[in-house]
Amino acid sequence: MKRPPKKAVKKSGNAPVIDPYLPANGNFGYRVSRYELDLEYKVAINRLTGTATITAVTLASLKTFTLDLADALSVTKVVVNGRRPANFRTGNAKLHITLSTALPAGAAMSIEVRYGGSPRPIRSYWGEVGFEELTNGVLVAGQPNGAASWFPCDDHPSAKASYRIQISTDSPYRALANGELVSRRVRAAHTVWTFEQPEPTSTYLVTLQIGMYGVHKLPKAPVPMQAVLPDRLQRNFDHDFGRQPQMMKLFVKLFGPYPLSNGYTVVVTDDELEIPLEAQGISIFGANHCDGSRSSERLIAHELAHQWFGNSVTARRWRDIWLHEGFACYAEWLWSENSGGQTAEQWARHYHQKLVSAPQDMVLADPGPRDMFDDRVYKRGALTLHVLRTTIGDDKFFALLRDWTARHRHGTVVTDDFTGLAANYADVSLRPLWNDWLFSTEVPRL
Repeated sequence: MKRPPKKAVKKSGNAPVIDPYLPANGNFGYRVSRYELDLEYKVAINRLTGTATITAVTLASLKTFTLDLADALSVTKVVVNGRRPANFRTGNAKLHITLSTALPAGAAMSIEVRYGGSPRPIRSYWGEVGFEELTNGVLVAGQPNGAASWFPCDDHPSAKASYRIQISTDSPYRALANGELVSRRVRAAHTVWTFEQPEPTSTYLVTLQIGMYGVHKLPKAPVPMQAVLPDRLQRNFDHDFGRQPQMMKLFVKLFGPYPLSNGYTVVVTDDELEIPLEAQGISIFGANHCDGSRSSERLIAHELAHQWFGNSVTARRWRDIWLHEGFACYAEWLWSENSGGQTAEQWARHYHQKLVSAPQDMVLADPGPRDMFDDRVYKRGALTLHVLRTTIGDDKFFALLRDWTARHRHGTVVTDDFTGLAANYADVSLRPLWNDWLFSTEVPRL
């Protein structure tokens, strides 16, 4: 089957759309390079206040521009390059800013936004995403469009930036955000935590976790690894997550160096979570994933693999999400194969049977927004990689993955980038493989 024609990008009013999967997200006219968040959060009353300072550069002459910001948060002050703008207003999940005089293309822009409110998740096709209250604390699950639930931003995966996140909260609680903890100051009944995330990071991968947590460092890990969790779950954690250092060692061997300078953190909340969640340098699990049975190990492998596939090498548009989920799912099979479980071939045959019996109405390389987190994207993506592996052989396949993660480290990609790179590792044309697995609805024979 030939590749389907590209879908036209719909217009929203007269405004062009960055990504038709999330037509309301993302903003034009500038590129952000850094966010500095200075926040205070009161757990008991779910009250967030703070200032976001955003460093950007204009891409064209700019007099009006927008930032993504949930309607639950109100803005009290905006300053751009040290001056108050002519006007600002919020509405329809956007902060609209009008400058007194236009900035030329290529101009530096420092945007300071003072804001606050009672944050809540954003409702979406995929359930509620973003800032969420726990029984006694907070988690942020930003994928795919939840970042605006707690700070003003350019909320699209192609817009990567560095971060400094300072959060003041009640002293009994531990706060965690992305990157290195560079400062911890106790002030009366509050503690101020400051984290620095230097690597370019998509907004949906920025997180905030607050809870009654202790910290546990994992021994003998090839990369610094730590767990942040309630003390009551420590014994279960040691069993359920005990093979993470070996997992990290295997993935570094197969996928290339771990992409972050500050190591890897696993958070286990005191509440149950339906599914684990990835963030830059962090994975978040529920207490139900830490029950002493070691039954969630495939999910542990999946979330760790996202540090390479999804977090460092990020899809530029959501239609290419198989580049995240297919790769992380295949990492589950690779861990199984290398740790005494079923081989990747056995898993491929098992899930191929399930896919054949499921509806065959989805194109992997463009599943549509409602289906982009469908399990078929995960499993068919993993099967695509397994077929590629059997076609070009193990040596070339894993060399390709290491080249992929090195070449696009902290960058953004589309499907054509991967298929183009893979051609360099094949002695035969891969076009029939891609047509069958990426661009056809029918599930091919294995």
